[in-house]
Amino acid sequence: MNRSAGRAARPISVPGIATRALRSGYYSDAYFLNASRILAAAARTGERFVGRPPAAHAGIRPVESFVPGDAEVEMQFFARRAPRFVAAGIGPALGILRDGIRGGRRGAARLRVRAVTEGSLARPLDPVLVVRGRYRDFAHLETPVLGVLTRCSRVATNVYESLLASRGKPILFFPARFDLPHCQPLDGYAYRVALATYAAVTGIRVPAHVSTDAQGALWAERGSGTMPHAFILCFLGDTAEAVLAFCRHAPPSVMRVALVDTTNDCVGESVRTARRLLEEHLRLLRAGRSAEAARYVLHAVRVDTAQDLRDKSVPASPDPRLERGVTPVLAKLVRGALDQASQGMGLSGRWRTAADRYVRGVRIVATGGFDPGKIRLFEKRRAPVDVYGVGSFLLRGAANDYTADVVRVRVGGRFVTMAKTGRRPRRSHELRPVRLC
Repeated sequence: MNRSAGRAARPISVPGIATRALRSGYYSDAYFLNASRILAAAARTGERFVGRPPAAHAGIRPVESFVPGDAEVEMQFFARRAPRFVAAGIGPALGILRDGIRGGRRGAARLRVRAVTEGSLARPLDPVLVVRGRYRDFAHLETPVLGVLTRCSRVATNVYESLLASRGKPILFFPARFDLPHCQPLDGYAYRVALATYAAVTGIRVPAHVSTDAQGALWAERGSGTMPHAFILCFLGDTAEAVLAFCRHAPPSVMRVALVDTTNDCVGESVRTARRLLEEHLRLLRAGRSAEAARYVLHAVRVDTAQDLRDKSVPASPDPRLERGVTPVLAKLVRGALDQASQGMGLSGRWRTAADRYVRGVRIVATGGFDPGKIRLFEKRRAPVDVYGVGSFLLRGAANDYTADVVRVRVGGRFVTMAKTGRRPRRSHELRPVRLC
């Protein structure tokens, strides 16, 4: 069932994390540091194993010459999210192994690493990263590696689930305001991994829309957006006037998307704004100033009604999903009003045709409390939404925690199965060898 986004795993440095901090264990749980330091101390004194293996491993030979401080292990990294998850953060996790291992590049060269392709669809418990090497050299990296894999896979899987729900309609990536700023580069990276996975599975390429430059940092992209409610209130709540000013001064490359819920009248504001921009657009076209006229093309309206409000155009309903906040009913009312917005403007001939095409080309962006469940409701009811904006859900979703287990130890020149009770080595045909340096 595994499907791959096709991006080969390769080490990527994690923004904002210094190599010295990784190697010193600054980001590591203390008990991993304890293990690493004690094993190193035992290795320096040449301490050999003098204990007794459990009954299950009683036949292992020769344990008398085994040096725990130099123990070479196989560690597998996996998650449990069902029924499957997007394995993301593989590249940054490999970067942590490369940059943070004790001994630098020489230490990294001693590791034997296998990993799945970035963006692979993985099943619960299947390893996405397998590391063989001397445990004390990389024990301190377990915490940051798990953290990167957990975070990136959670975000990527949530984006992927949202794309499945939207049936490939674009998902605007809006979680920046809900977490610490330094999380943004990896979150934006995970978002793009999810888009690639969705394209690999469905054949549908969905354009990326991140809201901050930091989110696009690892992909050499810039953040995009239009206006907040505060901008409109600077124009005393006159949405159309605010959007006209935006069109006059914003670079032509910035799409004109009007935020239309400030006065809790999405239908009225959509129509008023579309007409004001259309009038200016046609005036400039008639004057032969087509380049300037392009500044006043309204690409979309964004509906963002608060979840505790009922827009003035929406009828009462016993179902709060159809009454409060952004609803399928509201989207349909906005669409119907926009499609008729050019009527009554006294236009005829080619100008009437151009005006009809203009208003019918205005798309609808829906934001505010969206998750896959709400998106599925809109799609089921055939709401005329063209783009969904998703925020805090992308950082939450189902449990996506990663675990790392030692499942084999090298004894007498060969790796033998050895794991905590309840765990065992697991295979994945998706694993491929990776060179760290």
